[in-house]
Amino acid sequence: MIRKIVTLLFVLSFVINGKAQDFQLGKVTLEELQEKRHPKDSSASAAVLYKKARTFFTYTVKEGFIANHEIQYRIKIYKKEGLKWATFEVPYYVGYKEYIPDIVKFSEAYSYNLDQNKVLKTKLNNEGSFKEQINKNWKKATITFPDVKEGSVIEFKYIHKSENIFKFPDIELQYDIPVNSFVYKTQIPEVYIYKSILKGKQEVKTVYDVSSGANNYEDELGQSATLRYKQINTTFSAQDISAFYPEKFVDNHDNYKVAIQQELERIRYTDKPDKDYSVTWEGVAKTIYKEKEFGEELKLTDYFTPYLQQCLNGKSTGIEKMDAIFKHVQGRMNWDNKYGVYTDKGVKKAYESQTGNIAEINFILINMLNSAGIQANPVLVSTLDNGVPVFPGRTGFNYVIVSAFVDGKMYLLDASNKFTIPNIYPLSLINWSGRKVLSDGTSSEVSMTDVATSKNMYGINVKLDAKGVLEGTLRNQKTDFEALSFREKNAHLSDEAHIERLENQFNDLQIIDYALENAKTELSKPLVESYSFKIEHAFDRIGGKFFISPLLFFTTQKNPFIAEERKMPIYFGFPKQDKYVINLEIPEGYVVESLPSPLRIMAQDGIGSFTCNAQVVNQNIQIVITNEISKVLVDASLYPMLKDYYQKMIEKQNEKIVLRKA
Repeated sequence: MIRKIVTLLFVLSFVINGKAQDFQLGKVTLEELQEKRHPKDSSASAAVLYKKARTFFTYTVKEGFIANHEIQYRIKIYKKEGLKWATFEVPYYVGYKEYIPDIVKFSEAYSYNLDQNKVLKTKLNNEGSFKEQINKNWKKATITFPDVKEGSVIEFKYIHKSENIFKFPDIELQYDIPVNSFVYKTQIPEVYIYKSILKGKQEVKTVYDVSSGANNYEDELGQSATLRYKQINTTFSAQDISAFYPEKFVDNHDNYKVAIQQELERIRYTDKPDKDYSVTWEGVAKTIYKEKEFGEELKLTDYFTPYLQQCLNGKSTGIEKMDAIFKHVQGRMNWDNKYGVYTDKGVKKAYESQTGNIAEINFILINMLNSAGIQANPVLVSTLDNGVPVFPGRTGFNYVIVSAFVDGKMYLLDASNKFTIPNIYPLSLINWSGRKVLSDGTSSEVSMTDVATSKNMYGINVKLDAKGVLEGTLRNQKTDFEALSFREKNAHLSDEAHIERLENQFNDLQIIDYALENAKTELSKPLVESYSFKIEHAFDRIGGKFFISPLLFFTTQKNPFIAEERKMPIYFGFPKQDKYVINLEIPEGYVVESLPSPLRIMAQDGIGSFTCNAQVVNQNIQIVITNEISKVLVDASLYPMLKDYYQKMIEKQNEKIVLRKA
């Protein structure tokens, strides 16, 4: 096991001095307590005055090396909103099969207040610290400080011990409050080489040195012994980290918060070749296929043979075979709500019980496709809430789907979701890139955002009477990801619930004759929603004239992009086209006084386009409005352009059709 390496190298030591030594728990100053507001961010409800962290290794004969992550905080509370920082939580993993559960322990936890310019120090008692089971694999340790109010300072330390040295917990530098000073030092035996990456936009100073390291331990005979080795020291430091403010249209805010991530890259042995864990994608592919819960499970085929034969009966083309196998696995298997790229109980037991985790369901699909002569391989991906794998490694992925090649074309499949079809996978997977891994140790990048444009098409026929009552019919077709999104949210609803949903969405709308097609079956066909509706007093009536918005009750009133500047990329989910074809019958005795002028807007770099056309044909107004966004992610530098594009589009939607009496 990699934790039990005792043959290590020796070198001379070097000493590093840094600002980390300036901060000590228990040394809260009168000035810190007297401070009324943050000196650089007066809006801050609280601030991290200091965060100091250290990662170091301890050693025992039984467990080998154990990673210890020691974190210290001092936090100042300025406003009532900052009192939430009086409670602090640390999640930790307990679901290992090969390691003992992680351990988190708080200590040196105090709150400080002023009493007539005297510092009052209150120690956290046992009642303020507790642990809670989140689920089968995770727990969280929590502390809640007593006697905390505006002006208080709190400080504490916790240590997170883990036998898992493959990936360290992320060290966060940025929160919704400013951080005045941050220092993080790692002290790692030189046989372990870690890949480090800094997320977010912040200048972080990094200093390296080497020194002699040692661990005292008890040997097999119970006698004291010392393990000596060369140690690599790294110190990360930063000052004045601004508060993080969320923005709309963002894939995952955590992707853009400043943090340090570290994952084991290589073990350097002295008596045998180095062991590569994640320095290259080929290393990832080779390593993951050696895991029993991955590579071995992709070899099993004996459990589905009779069902596969049934699937293939009458199927001659590759597309027909792939479609039949996919529908069989999708229909038979039920997801147990567990993510991951490894199997839990195994594909055979999962198939027999008809329930499995993500890996088990999609591994079954891979095995059946390969048995049918269709080349299929796993693709490691990450959900939006899991973030973006920023360097080669296994731990950045929490989901696995299927790549199938048929007639020279690649299809991406996920049979764990009841509403997916080939190349239309859960919206949470439209997240940067995945990695296809092959059993021969090769791998390749697979874009998860290179998807076709999904369409949302409305056909609306309406009649306006002289009293201002609008009646009509609507037919809405949704394709691809638009259809998938609707099915996931609404397919389980009754017709009555659908009517209530729409009437709540569009005030004063009365709906009858509701119908929904292709909601749970025929998933490759457009989902079709249709209904009749009626609205009384739907439009402004001034001086005998009607003022009607060309998009009726679908009109967007406000620009979603109102901030002066933007720091994060704009995330649209998937490329989409909204198209409205509206036929409005003019009431008898009225004529058109004015129509919105035609408009076509093209956003820079092909990001989007908007068109609006209206014309009078006999006693009808025909309106065609199309808005298309062709990108999943748009760089923040284009925000001013995008903001202007939306403003012009919304202004056009809010121009009025004016009807007057003849």
